[in-house]
This record gives sequence, C-alpha cells and structure tokens, in this order.
Amino acid sequence: MKTSSARLAGLGTTIFAEMSALALQTGSINLGQGFPDTEGPTEVVDRAVEALRGGRNQYTPGTGVPELRAAIAAHQRRFYGLVVDPDTEVAVTTGATEAIAGSVLGLVDPGDEVIVLEPYYDSYVAVIQMAGGVRRPVTLRAPDFRLPVDELRAAVSPRTTAILLNSPHNPTGTVLRRDELEAIAAVAIENDLVVISDEVYEHLTFDGTSHIPITTLPGMADRTLTISSGGKSFSFTGWKVGWATGPAPLVQAMVGAKQFLTYTSGAPLQPAIALALTSDDHFFETLRSQLQSQRDLLCDGLRDLGFDVFVPEGTYFATTDIRPLGFDDGLAFCRMLPERVGVVAIPHQAFYDDLEAGRPLVRWAFCKRPEVIDEALERLSVLR
Repeated sequence: MKTSSARLAGLGTTIFAEMSALALQTGSINLGQGFPDTEGPTEVVDRAVEALRGGRNQYTPGTGVPELRAAIAAHQRRFYGLVVDPDTEVAVTTGATEAIAGSVLGLVDPGDEVIVLEPYYDSYVAVIQMAGGVRRPVTLRAPDFRLPVDELRAAVSPRTTAILLNSPHNPTGTVLRRDELEAIAAVAIENDLVVISDEVYEHLTFDGTSHIPITTLPGMADRTLTISSGGKSFSFTGWKVGWATGPAPLVQAMVGAKQFLTYTSGAPLQPAIALALTSDDHFFETLRSQLQSQRDLLCDGLRDLGFDVFVPEGTYFATTDIRPLGFDDGLAFCRMLPERVGVVAIPHQAFYDDLEAGRPLVRWAFCKRPEVIDEALERLSVLR
C-alpha cells in the first residue's frame, strides 16, 4: 500500500513540531517557535467575540469579508502609499503560510526555478517541492547576513520564473536595505520574474530601521505579490488570518490554488483583524518598543553567557553562534538543550541547503515576557 506521495519525499516533520514536542515533554521554556506569550489587543478579541455571537460563523467569500479586504487596502495606502483595489487586488488567506503556498502553487510549474534567500522559512522548501519547482538558494552569511548581489545574479537561469523574498527576514532578523531591494528589483525586471514577498514582520523592526516593501520600487508593482498577516503584527498567531495584495492576475493565480486548499476560514476572526488594522500608530510603536526591549534583554544575556550574538534588525528572533561555548552542531545542541537545561531553541540547519553555513547557528525567540527570558537565561547559565 502506498503511504506517501513523491512530492513529500524528504520533507518529514517540521523542526518546529519536533522542538515544541520536546518543550512539552520536558517542561522547557520554549524559545523555539515564534509565538508571543501575551495576548493581543482586548478590543480586537472583543470584536471576534461579537462576531461569534452575532452569527458570523458561516462561509465568507473566498477572498475574505469585504471589511477586511478594505482594511488591508487602507493599511497599504496608510503605511506605504500603495493603492490596491480591495475587490480584485486583495485576498484573505489562512495565515501567510497559505498565501505563500497558494502563490507558489498558482505561479510555479514543474521544472521552474525559484530563487530563495537562504536561510529560509521551512515551508518555502515544501511548497516549491509540491509545485514541482526547483529552489535556487542565495545565502545570507554570518555575521552580517547581507544580500550577496553577485550570487543573486548568478542564480538566475532561463528556467527561473520567481523570487521568493522575505524581509524582515526569518530567521536572521535582517531587514533588506533599499540598495539590496533595488538589486533584486533590477534582476526581476531584467529577467521578467515574479516576486513573492513575505513581509509578515513588516511592523516589527528596531533601532529606527525601516521596512520597505519591494512593490513600492519602480517597475515592481505589476510583478509583486505582497504577503502579510495579523498574527505577528497583533500577537494573534493562532488565528491564522493572512492576506496577499498585488496586481489582479497574480492575486487571482494565488486564489486559484487557495480555493482548493481551505477555500475560506476564520469567519468571525476576519472582522476582528479588520479592526486591528485600523489601530493608531501608538499601538504599532508600543509593540515595536516592547519587542526591542525584549530583544536587547535576550541578546545581552546570551552574549554574557559567551555566545556570539547577531543582533537582529527585525522579527521575533535572534541568532547566535554556539562555537564559543564549545559546541559546533546546532541540531545536536538544540536536541540536547531541553533535557540538560530546560530551554528550547531552533537550529539554523533546518533552514539551509548549505548545511555547513548553518551548522553552528541557533535561533532564539524573544517574543516572550521579560521574566520568561530571564528564567531561560538563568537555566542556560549552566553552559558557561
């Protein structure tokens, strides 16, 4: 009896599932999976409850409820000066992960090559493989994790059809600068490529660093699908309400695949995220400030313990090199950590084709309360 298709070969269980299971088994502090341990805005939760009790519990339109699509369009105009049609250029998805999957499945044919920035979120590998595509990694290397433009240009071939971009970048925390984005845009335009841009951490940048959507650059609006979600921006990761915006043909291609995945989901949550997107600037500034403080707490503590720390410009995550503590294999280190000290982290190796580049690197989540970070650092102190 056949028990698995070839398109799943080698994918296995995600590293997040493995490490979160270890956290539960050992009672460890989970600095692995990127979810906050605090709730999002109360008024947004209240709106979801109101929608639940108000009978908004049946199928929504496949592209999302009108008020959420309108709120997404208004958000793009408010923060980036982008004008998108909420009826044809916006679609709501089951989290950003489905938006990415729908985009790749809707735009990539078997044999097409897709450029990805390595290290990459692990779902990228899975959906490219499921689509029959071929990934072409361009590696961001420690300690700076900046874009190697020459390597990007060299990665393009006659079979390349898309660039799958992520900025602010998980797991490194790099926020691509304008000159790096201009280089990507030039490659896309010169080679007539589509850009699928994962921007879920768009509001989580630090130290005055600005997030620039690549679609705002000249020549990019007609070839870019921009993806984001309410999970990271509002601390509702379990709600799984995401979206894609862009030119109608690209959005329709994404929806063409998405309609056969979930069709629609989260009916009572969509009006709540619509409300969240209208939050005033104070909300975004407060969340950014809180996370920057938690980032500094974790990074300073890890540095004091002897790790080499690469301070992120954005996201939920900080990366360390474990070699100063006498370890050289991040996967073995992370599998050892729960039993030995009661802390969970994520090895970078799970995000690389170039395993040697990722071998000594470990990702830690700082989207946790300060007292939780302090306790994790105390537990890790036995490694000194």
